[in-house]
Amino acid sequence: MKLGIVMEGGASRTIFSCGVTDCFLEEGLMPDYFVGVSAGIAYGVSYLSRQKGRNWQLTETYMPDKRYMGPKYLFDRNMKSFYNIPFVFGEIPNKLLPFDYEAFKAFNGEAEAVVTNIRSGQAEYLPVPRDDKDFSLIVASCSLPILFQPVKIGRHYYLDGGVSDSIPFRRAFEKGCDKVIVILTRQRDYVKKQESSIHLASRLYHRYPKLIESLKNRPQAYNDCMQELRRAERDGKAFVIAPKDTHGISRIESSPAKLSALYEEGYYQAKEDMHALRLYLQKQ
Repeated sequence: MKLGIVMEGGASRTIFSCGVTDCFLEEGLMPDYFVGVSAGIAYGVSYLSRQKGRNWQLTETYMPDKRYMGPKYLFDRNMKSFYNIPFVFGEIPNKLLPFDYEAFKAFNGEAEAVVTNIRSGQAEYLPVPRDDKDFSLIVASCSLPILFQPVKIGRHYYLDGGVSDSIPFRRAFEKGCDKVIVILTRQRDYVKKQESSIHLASRLYHRYPKLIESLKNRPQAYNDCMQELRRAERDGKAFVIAPKDTHGISRIESSPAKLSALYEEGYYQAKEDMHALRLYLQKQ
């Protein structure tokens, strides 16, 4: 059996998924293949390095820190990003809350990040480097349009993978996974609508018509993907873990009290689902 785990993005809401994966670490549950989008891969690598509690510690200690994110970084000519990238992806993992690169290297499975090519507007699935202390690929996967600058990887520029494939469970099946666990950051019945920022995005990225097309089509693509995922779940092909309620938490929430509740919901939801999950994994 080849097990795949898929983590949706959602910025701060992804703390739900961190509760789930901390439970997985307690249960000794690790994948053969992992794919994450945006915060799904940013938090997911700490799961793959088996650093239980690291994501919560980061959230509790550093997300409320004024050095973490804010409009001042977006309007800083040297940053042009809502998140303080040198702090979030440099100082924190390499000094303040060390990421275990050696443990990540020891992960025997595959790990991929979803990014969106700004010229094609399409998703690309790139292997996560095991020793990149700049986390460039992960920054690219997290780079929400408008709030971040495109990130150059190799010869191409990329933005947030959620633009083109928010829930890449199909990719897990393409990679040969027999069993696929999908961790969502929205309720199962969530319906995505067009964001008001599409007009601004259309002006900012007018040189990239295919990217604009993907942004405009994103709600329909997301909702169609969810319908397909629900069918896969009903047919016993996929196992889905999702929050019952996100309590109105936005993607830029930084309150430890609010995020703690969502983290605990993820942890206890995984505990509650563990018996059914084990049966799913054992079923031929």
